[in-house]
Amino acid sequence: MSNMDERELQIKFQIFEQQIMQIQEQIQAIDQAIVEIDLLEKGLSDLVGKKDSEILAPMGKGIFAKTKLISEELIVDIGNKTFVNKTIPETQELIKAQLIKLQDIKVQLEEELEKINMELTKTMIGFNSERNSPCSCKDENCGCEENCECEKN
Repeated sequence: MSNMDERELQIKFQIFEQQIMQIQEQIQAIDQAIVEIDLLEKGLSDLVGKKDSEILAPMGKGIFAKTKLISEELIVDIGNKTFVNKTIPETQELIKAQLIKLQDIKVQLEEELEKINMELTKTMIGFNSERNSPCSCKDENCGCEENCECEKN
């Protein structure tokens, strides 16, 4: 195998590595979003029946304010800075739909990762079989067995 072929193989492997890393980062971000959505859904469950109770409302990272829950109706951002009133169960359904979408995206990313791994394996097998082949003419129909005897050498 020529140096150029080995260089091409290195470039292919670098591309595969970059693609794998990007997909793994996306999967990690989705996993984190799933955890956050799950916590949110559980937090909403804790609000059911708590009207007129004191709760801690998050103000920012690690900062909470003691507040009184005057209604179990929530104001929910449904996109494009559009806010609507939703009950806790309606909000939970919305969250469950988001969770399903995230899980579907994760499955698609995992399938893409599997395709890349299969292509990587295929490329490596092809490289190894070419390197170990006694015939260097790269003609599949040359008929050489042990030592390449075709005129292409």
